[in-house]
Amino acid sequence: MNKIVILTDLHILSESHQRIIGLDPSQRLNQAVAHIRRYQADCDLVICTGDLTHRGEVAAYQRLREILQTLPCPYRLLPGNHDLRENLLQVFPEQARDEQGFMLSHIDTPHHRLLLLDTLRPTPGTFGHAHDGHLCRHRLDWLEDRITSSELPVLIFMHHPPHPTGFAAMDAIALANGEDFYTCVLRHPDKVRHLVCGHVHRTISGQHRGLSFSIFKSPCHQMPMEFHDQDASLSVDEPGAYGILLLTPLSVLAHTEDFALAGRNAPVRGYQPEGGQQFPEKP
Repeated sequence: MNKIVILTDLHILSESHQRIIGLDPSQRLNQAVAHIRRYQADCDLVICTGDLTHRGEVAAYQRLREILQTLPCPYRLLPGNHDLRENLLQVFPEQARDEQGFMLSHIDTPHHRLLLLDTLRPTPGTFGHAHDGHLCRHRLDWLEDRITSSELPVLIFMHHPPHPTGFAAMDAIALANGEDFYTCVLRHPDKVRHLVCGHVHRTISGQHRGLSFSIFKSPCHQMPMEFHDQDASLSVDEPGAYGILLLTPLSVLAHTEDFALAGRNAPVRGYQPEGGQQFPEKP
């Protein structure tokens, strides 16, 4: 079995005094990483699915690197709409990219091929203001090739969901050409097993056009359960979380860990009430 931890929507800021809705993203991420070291030390890989920083500054990526280097395993990064590739790769030059500068890569595990997709709309080296995602022809061809050439079942990781999630504001800035993504994927229904996205700051699971998917909460701030509001900047202070994928030859199991909830640190075994029997007698 392989264990993969998913961190998404970190939104690291460049200065320690800066906050998002009163929260310090670096402090929240430090808490998440400490929790991973304590409870998921046997994980094989951490994948960060975008919005690594809030404004794409070099200083923010430097703060992020200091935190991630304390993880108990290797990590891979993907850009989101709040990121700037040029600055990201300046601080993380070891992260994979292709000949055109896109952060595309694949990892073959014993039982699955992991495909990491770059859905950031601006071209490499520029910083645009569009928050939706896009897969150009080059990236779609790369996806098709890596699926076709794989002898293993495929899992895909990307920032922008390629289908609606129920949140009107986030769906307006999802992957703009989601149909192109699904046209590619649905040519290989027996190969592509699961999709993991970020962007929405909520725990969401389900399936779209037969493909199962998982989306996980942020370690920092979450999207409130306001399905019809058109403001994509709405945020709420709910406990931070990360995802856990357990991969076996026959399954992909997706869990979420709300690491900021205190109960995880003080588990109580059993259901035996004090001074009584375990279950009430039947009448």
